[in-house]
Amino acid sequence: MEAIILAGGFGTRLRSVVADKPKALAPINGRPFLEYLLDHLIRGGIDSFVFSVGYRAQMIEEHFGDCYHDRPIQYALETEPLGTGGGIANALPYTSGDTVLVTNGDSLFLTDLARQYALHQQVGALATLALRPMKNFSRYGRVEVDGDGRITAFREKEAVEEGLINGGVYLLQRDAFAQAGLKGAFSLERDFFGAKVADFPLYGLADEGYFLDIGIPEDFARAQEDFLRFKFNQ
Repeated sequence: MEAIILAGGFGTRLRSVVADKPKALAPINGRPFLEYLLDHLIRGGIDSFVFSVGYRAQMIEEHFGDCYHDRPIQYALETEPLGTGGGIANALPYTSGDTVLVTNGDSLFLTDLARQYALHQQVGALATLALRPMKNFSRYGRVEVDGDGRITAFREKEAVEEGLINGGVYLLQRDAFAQAGLKGAFSLERDFFGAKVADFPLYGLADEGYFLDIGIPEDFARAQEDFLRFKFNQ
């Protein structure tokens, strides 16, 4: 199983506390954030990685090189901003399977990857999203699903008492964007998920696993304490 890691963001909101590194290398208790994510994915059965990189890509490549714990790493460089969807499309030629895992490089969602993959195969989904149940939130948009797990709507950010959020962990068929007629620079969330939800089989699977997005200083500080209990490959 292959994974594309979206690690090309500028990390603008995190600059006040991590000014000299890309978000993926933000230090959590002396280790780059991305190492925790890779450790989790390796535990879930991922054999190889493609990093979709842009901002300060050289720093990421210098740190990881061409492998991590014997799992090969390739780098798909954005020479101009491509958006989340375009970044994935740019990285897909570095993969070979019909189904690829895609995950954000600035959030950790400890999901059951085998369970997500089983649903994806069972229903013949074009994409299957890991969804995190949350209460009393306004920072994230909501995802609505029917009784079979098919996604029926993506809702804008608003204050809600409870709901499912997009956890940033996706199983994607490699021809998904071609089917949707998307190329060049585009947003995965807006131009693919939001615009095509009624046209294609997009599914979601709720998972109660630990979730944290380090994109703001408050959650970056929280990670320093939370991640102490994650041993992984240390």
